Amino acid sequence: MSTDVSDVSDDSDYDYEVELEVRLRDIDFMGHVNNATYATYLEQAREAFFRDALGVSLVDTGTVLVNLEIDYVRPIAADSDVTVAVDVPELGDSSLPLEYEIRADGRRAATASTVQVVRDPDTGDSVPLPDEWRSRIETHWE
Repeated sequence: MSTDVSDVSDDSDYDYEVELEVRLRDIDFMGHVNNATYATYLEQAREAFFRDALGVSLVDTGTVLVNLEIDYVRPIAADSDVTVAVDVPELGDSSLPLEYEIRADGRRAATASTVQVVRDPDTGDSVPLPDEWRSRIETHWE
């Protein structure tokens, strides 16, 4: 993933956004959001994306996370308004890659990418993305 580390957000690159609340337990001893919490924010955004864009709960999808990359740009303060933007760059046969931008008060705090793979619950083998997901994504994002 090529990452621009400037803190200026470009809202036009992302078609889906979710606002998240910074919780007390998210804050580390330095007074800002702990780096590990960024992955939790991505998970929350992914769940919202699956629910809103694909019409399914992430827990009911049979997907597994096979890749996670985060590039940290700036700390997130405890009193920040946090938004996570999500985009679908290109679908694979059985994989759903997502790109993210975590924003604090409108400024880029991190960029990230994940890859989810759909798998057969009995064999554990990867299986093609459901046609309905592909249709919803291709209609909205391409």
